[in-house]
Amino acid sequence: MPLWQQAAVGAGVLLALAVVARVVHRWWPRRGVELVAAASREAGTILGLFTLWQIARILGVTRVAGGIERAEWIWRAEQWLHLPSEVAMERFMLGHEGLLRAANDFYGWVHFPAMNLFLVWLFARHRRAYPSVRTTIVLFTGSSLLFHMFLPVAPPRMLTSVGFVDEAVLLGQSVYGEFGSGVAAQLSALPSVHVGWAFLIAYEVIRISPSRWRWLIVVHPVVTTLVVVVTANHFWADGIVAVVLLVLAELVGRALTRALRRLRERIRARRGTEAGTGTGTEAGRGRPDAVPALVAVPPPAGGDGRRQVSAAGPDPTPTVR
Repeated sequence: MPLWQQAAVGAGVLLALAVVARVVHRWWPRRGVELVAAASREAGTILGLFTLWQIARILGVTRVAGGIERAEWIWRAEQWLHLPSEVAMERFMLGHEGLLRAANDFYGWVHFPAMNLFLVWLFARHRRAYPSVRTTIVLFTGSSLLFHMFLPVAPPRMLTSVGFVDEAVLLGQSVYGEFGSGVAAQLSALPSVHVGWAFLIAYEVIRISPSRWRWLIVVHPVVTTLVVVVTANHFWADGIVAVVLLVLAELVGRALTRALRRLRERIRARRGTEAGTGTGTEAGRGRPDAVPALVAVPPPAGGDGRRQVSAAGPDPTPTVR
């Protein structure tokens, strides 16, 4: 079964579990049931987004034209801007095979697990911040996917004409395979999702966590950026564009969060107003205000005072004289 189908099945199972747990929680309100419902819903949502990502990458197989030419243009632009040479950095790593193997392992095995651990930590320890962070992740990853689908760019390791080497293939560590196998998935260098996710994790941890050790997370995006460059999987420009998209996603995500909050407040206020109006209406439909219980009536003939009777009429009880 292809990876996207496995992800789709997993997402469906988790979302179904979330619905069942939500129904159970209505009849049996327990903290554990509520936690299962929330965790299943969020995990199913993330897995569903991953499924859409995989499908979109497969559909992009017909959009590979111009990938090499764009990569060559980026290389020339970086040379003109005098950015550090990725070729020189890769050649240095080729002389240190142990470091190069470690870098390839980091590239292949840290990307997704780091994001998964971050989301688990965020959900378990800072759940109030989870929705806004999830929105940022969706916006950034979705916009990156649009670039990959409609603006394919080859990674540096494919530019053998300027001196790059696909050293991961030479060392048997490639997560992609040789050029030509799964080429569409490989023409997705711009922007670098590796770099974008790493900076997103670092930023959110520093922003949310109260720990004095939170600044150590800065190591993650620094190491990730160096790894994707020395392994010839990305240009510097790929990381720069990723950070720019991340900033835009964060700003748009905050705006959406504020808009949704205002919308919820308006809905609550409207419901409260309607409830108040309904209460007043029901009160108006009740019993009419009571008329005075006692009224003055003329005294009987020969009497020298006033006798009070109820509004219903004179008291039928005979008066003893």
